Amino acid sequence: MQLHPSPSPEYRQRAIEVLRPYVSDNKWRLFDECLAQRTRHVTVVLEDIYQPQNASAVLRSCDCFGIQDVHVIENDHAYDINPKVVHGASKWLHVHKYFEEDFNTERCLAKLKDNGYCLVATSPRADSVPVHEFPLDRPIALMMGTEKRGLSDHAFEMADALVTIPMVGFTESLNISVSAAICLQNLTHRLRQSVIPWQLSEEERQDLLLEWMRKVVKDAERIERRFI
Repeated sequence: MQLHPSPSPEYRQRAIEVLRPYVSDNKWRLFDECLAQRTRHVTVVLEDIYQPQNASAVLRSCDCFGIQDVHVIENDHAYDINPKVVHGASKWLHVHKYFEEDFNTERCLAKLKDNGYCLVATSPRADSVPVHEFPLDRPIALMMGTEKRGLSDHAFEMADALVTIPMVGFTESLNISVSAAICLQNLTHRLRQSVIPWQLSEEERQDLLLEWMRKVVKDAERIERRFI
């Protein structure tokens, strides 16, 4: 499910060859390992998250569990990242922001639906499906709302399904960053045990590899201009 423009295959391959000598063998192995586990079968949608520590913790969880894309809806609140919490995770992800209009929820969710995603709202409602039972046959856009009131009514109206994290204590809800981590661990673990083709395509892997190489190679743009 390609959401990003990519360079021509010829240029991409040549750029990777040119930059390869500037990437350490250890970093190259890490790139290879992470690319093998990256997925777009699950993505995360954050609507109006305003506490920097929560926003950053969710990004960190996405990187840890191999989620490549995060869609950020900014209606009333800007999405700020706390560098002490995110620990650099955001540089390896694609963070798509929606902020051009007063209310950006519909545009974001409609785009995801057009790209084949099942919009899944997190909710404690009684009719929600436990996250560990939710089917994985369709790509999933996991939607999470603002810390105080959760998702907007409009997001719930556009949702295709509801999921919940089963709890047995007196407390009825979890911190959004904790909820995101639990859901993503469960979904990605089951996905990797399945026969569903959840991995990135070879073209997506190569595009992402080049993007990551450009982030770690000093003066990558100058080197490309010189040799290509």
